[in-house]
Amino acid sequence: MRHFHSDHHHCRTARGEHEDGLSGGRGGRGGGRVFGHGGLRFVLLQLIADKPAHGYELIKAIEDRLGGSYAPSPGVVYPTLTLLEELGYLSVETADNGGRKRYSITASGQEFLATNRDTADAMMARMTGGVDGAGPRGGRPPQVTRAIENLKLAMRMRLSGTPLTEQQAHDFAAVLDSAAQQLERI
Repeated sequence: MRHFHSDHHHCRTARGEHEDGLSGGRGGRGGGRVFGHGGLRFVLLQLIADKPAHGYELIKAIEDRLGGSYAPSPGVVYPTLTLLEELGYLSVETADNGGRKRYSITASGQEFLATNRDTADAMMARMTGGVDGAGPRGGRPPQVTRAIENLKLAMRMRLSGTPLTEQQAHDFAAVLDSAAQQLERI
């Protein structure tokens, strides 16, 4: 039996960047935690328990639930689905048109979900809240998300260039401090 380790979920943002879905901040591209160790398994099982689906549909469902801000890559989803199938939690039907696999939950998978209901519910709740509580139901307006991403990009671009002089570092910090103070007054 093959074993897949789910502690390194590489995911893509809506912009196509790759990032570590577990520990935001690595490599300066962190988007916050979405799924903890093995969490994607519970999300996929729950989504399939709700409605049998193809792998692409599952990726799209996760992305949609997170307002387009995050989607697990096929390179993580498909091996996880294979693992769940090998564990006996999923059954697969291959369609005649193109050989696409449709996944359904088995009785064993239902039992596993029931035994781990708290974990499964917690993982699904994380998708409702999104990364840092910013999902579609989390209340962050899209224009605010866009502005945050623009600021992060501008900071990354400036900090990855030539090193800041002492004065530039003070000015950089002053701009950020000023923005923080303005936001606190809103």
